[in-house]
Formats: sequence, C-alpha cells, structure tokens
Amino acid sequence: MSRVLLADDHDLVRDTLAAYLQSEGGFEVEVAGGFDAALEAVRGARGFDLVLLDYRMPGMEALAGLARMQAEVRCPVAILSGTAPPGVARRALRAGAAGFLPKTLAPRALIAAVSRILGGEIYAPQDFLESDQDAEADVALTARERDVLTGVSDGKSNKEIARDLDIQEVTVKLHLKTLSRKLGARNRTHAAMLARDMGLA
Repeated sequence: MSRVLLADDHDLVRDTLAAYLQSEGGFEVEVAGGFDAALEAVRGARGFDLVLLDYRMPGMEALAGLARMQAEVRCPVAILSGTAPPGVARRALRAGAAGFLPKTLAPRALIAAVSRILGGEIYAPQDFLESDQDAEADVALTARERDVLTGVSDGKSNKEIARDLDIQEVTVKLHLKTLSRKLGARNRTHAAMLARDMGLA
C-alpha cells in the first residue's frame, strides 16, 4: 500500500481529502497541519511514497517549501492548491514538482492524479495550465455570507451557525447557496477549502 503524506493547515479540508484518499483510493495517508509538521513527519522512521504540500499553508513560503521538502525526501513531492493561478503551477512544475493538483479536481480525478504520480508520471492539468486566469479570484461576498462561510470553515452545522448569528437555519442555507455559487463551490467542504485559500475565512 502506497504511503502518502498530506500537509494542509485547514483541518476540514485536510481530513476530508485524507479520508477520501484512504477509503476510495486505498492509500495509507498520514496528515500534517503545516510545513514544519510535514518536515517532522518525513524525518521520522517510516518513509513515504508521495508528499502532497498545500501551497498556502504556514511555513511553505511559496515554492521555497517545495525545494526544502525535495531536499529531505527521495519520493515525489507535489503541490496542492485551491486558488494558486496557472503561473504558479507552471513554476512549481519547472522547479521539479511531481504534479500540481488543483483542489477543484473532482474526487475521482484526484485519486487518478495521485495514482499517476505514484506510477512515476508528472501530473500537469493541461486545461488549467493553458488558461490565462493568472489573477486571483476576486469574489464579492456580503458581510453575512462571510460570517456563514467562517462558520462552515470552522466545521459548524447550519443549525450551529444559525444559533451563533441569531438567524434562521433556512437563512443560513440561503446564504450558503449564494456564496457557493459565487465561489464556484460544489459543496460546503469545497466552499471552505476555497475560502481558506482565498483568505476569505
């Protein structure tokens, strides 16, 4: 069984991705909540077959973290990101990343990408790399939508968010639907993932 280290500082995103990679991909996944924790993990006794690093987590310092991790391990190191533009992806691949995995990948595509990297290939999403969206997304959320998004990012249920904000649960659902459309999010976990990478929550 291939061993994967997944490093991401957003608990909900990290745990969701790890659970899916384990249950559907059949990989053994260890998680780290930041770059320093990832370094500690790879310096441990057991080796990894692949390291996935979130581009924006603390300690990464953009692509400097990629180089530092590559110096520590003998396995492939790939970058995972929700909002880094194509220019960053191209630089990461030129710097020797084994792949650039947008968090917008469908779950099965994510597993396929990880499998390809483990098989010795470089994963480069051509449609994404050839696009010209080199500017970060500029999403205009209302103050209340941001409040709801913060609650979602904290892993709270709609009922808990409604109680915290002193609004009806149906209102939370409406805000969630609207902000998900603005973010282009498939579900609440994806919304939390994108919000964290965009610095919105």
